[in-house]
Amino acid sequence: MILRKTIPSGAPAVMPSTVPSLAAPAVIVHGLADACTALAPGLPLILLSAPGAALYAGAGWWQAMIEAARKQFPGTDASDLLDCADAPGRALEALRIGLKGIVLDPLCPAFPALAESAARLGACLLPTAPPALDLARAGAARRLAAWLRETRREPLPIPREPPHDRPGSIA
Repeated sequence: MILRKTIPSGAPAVMPSTVPSLAAPAVIVHGLADACTALAPGLPLILLSAPGAALYAGAGWWQAMIEAARKQFPGTDASDLLDCADAPGRALEALRIGLKGIVLDPLCPAFPALAESAARLGACLLPTAPPALDLARAGAARRLAAWLRETRREPLPIPREPPHDRPGSIA
């Protein structure tokens, strides 16, 4: 079963029905040091890539960086979202390597097809990134703990279990 939720941009977010909310706080991270800084308080959050990071860094880099950060903070409940801007090929790449959270411009002609693929794979495809604290901004690290405490309302949206249908299938 698929839920279509409307988020602030007005476009539907496509995600498995087990995904309850997009209310968890998001933090924009630009590398491993930022990801570790975001995870260090031990509070639930969404690690969000910089806008369009899939275009210049790639899905493989994002996956490796997130895995390395999670190994350093295994007790922190964290989901992640890779921003693919308007590049459906990068979003497809992210799905193929098993990423569960992707942001793709809803004006991209391939958005509906990728949304269906994401849903079949148990992934979440969003038309816009959630509001986030960008750790590249001056003073952001100092405000991090308060940001995570104040915006934490509901469970994280991105599923962590691999899909149980055909392994490796994508479209």
